[in-house]
Amino acid sequence: MSKQPMPCEVEELSTLFLFENLTEEQLARLCREGRVERFESGPVYQEGDPATCFFVLLEGTLVLTRRVGEDDVEINRTSHRGTYAGALQAYVRGFEDQGYRSSLRVTEPSRFFVLPAETFASIMRDWFPMAVHLLEGLFFGTQTTQQTINQRERLLALGSLSAGLTHELNNPAAAAVRATSALRERMAGLRHKLAAIAVGPYARHTLALVHLQELTAERVSKTTPLSPLEAADREDALADWLDDHGIAGGWDLAATFVQAGLDTDWLDEVAATVDEQSLDGTIRWLEYTVETELLLNEIEDSTNRISHLVGAAKQYSHLDRAPFEVTDVHDLLDSTLVMLAGKIGSGIQVVKEYDRTLPKIPAYPGELNQVWTNLIDNAVAAMSGAGRLTVRTSLDGDHLLVEFGDTGPGIDPEIRGRIFDPFFTTKPVGEGTGLGLDISWRIVVNKHHGSLQVESVPGDTRFQVRLPLRVSPGRN
Repeated sequence: MSKQPMPCEVEELSTLFLFENLTEEQLARLCREGRVERFESGPVYQEGDPATCFFVLLEGTLVLTRRVGEDDVEINRTSHRGTYAGALQAYVRGFEDQGYRSSLRVTEPSRFFVLPAETFASIMRDWFPMAVHLLEGLFFGTQTTQQTINQRERLLALGSLSAGLTHELNNPAAAAVRATSALRERMAGLRHKLAAIAVGPYARHTLALVHLQELTAERVSKTTPLSPLEAADREDALADWLDDHGIAGGWDLAATFVQAGLDTDWLDEVAATVDEQSLDGTIRWLEYTVETELLLNEIEDSTNRISHLVGAAKQYSHLDRAPFEVTDVHDLLDSTLVMLAGKIGSGIQVVKEYDRTLPKIPAYPGELNQVWTNLIDNAVAAMSGAGRLTVRTSLDGDHLLVEFGDTGPGIDPEIRGRIFDPFFTTKPVGEGTGLGLDISWRIVVNKHHGSLQVESVPGDTRFQVRLPLRVSPGRN
């Protein structure tokens, strides 16, 4: 930083809009306690340095920038006399040791009126005590309000997720209970059938029947789903076979056998194992075996689903996990989609376009899950229960791109620049806090040093999160 002290002139200060209503005595104090300095092209101060001075542009051109990830983003460039920067909140109690919130540089030799931060604070409190109280109240009030609503936003998200998770857990749990009850009935029936098989015409086929039962159970465990058309055709064929062999209630039996993946070849095998007199009873006994296996499959599927949901909940909340770690974003995305499945609903098609070759990245997984939750929630709300949600990952230079696309009506260009502002929302009063995207932006940009952007036309809105492939946890 190259600077040169210069004389301060009261007449010059009085021409600035910032000081135009001050008295001669006040202007004289400014010149006495402040100074004028000339800076050559280059930096004046850096973001994060102790905020020691308040700067007012007298002549030249200044550029203000903010650090976002690895880049310096320009937020203002002006030659307007009286533009101020630096220790803007020095008069707020508790901010005596604050750092500069941006970087300032000049693109040509420029002059500034420079006031030490402690002097600026003292002058503000002496000259404008009521204004200082009002500004402090506004600052701390806004800060408290934002903290309160941030907490409320998290509680609302937690309540929504808890309700969705409860709903998702209830379905497989209820299915397991129903299947267990039905299984008890089938097992009782199977025991009675076994007693009947032990005597009469079935006795001589006992070993063959037990072998056939084992083969049938094995086939049921390996069944693959059929299309509706294939299932209907096979059901017709099985029913015809049963009718041709004089077995009553063929349609009911056929439906069970088709669900188990059995076909007429299996029935031929059964018929070849026993005589005609024993065929009817054998098939009905095997139906109990088939139903028992199907119920066991249902119980297994239900309990696996419960286990998967619990695992997703643990992944989402990151219990027993380090707050900062190398993680696979696909695991985070999947756990969030599972947690939000109830809220997404059946009317919205979820399409995953994952690039599974992408490397793991260092991140705060729990906070990224909050970003995914906010973006998915907004997409679902935009589509009003019907549409397509596309979650896409890809490599974008030295960043990992996560994109959420929806087929909603899009974002009006007039408000697109405001959607990341705190408290801005397009939802009806009481339905949104306006902090979801602000929180997401701060998590992605400030904490992960990435970027969050949106592209939107009617029918195609895309929120794009870019995360660096390498980042140090100390940089936040």
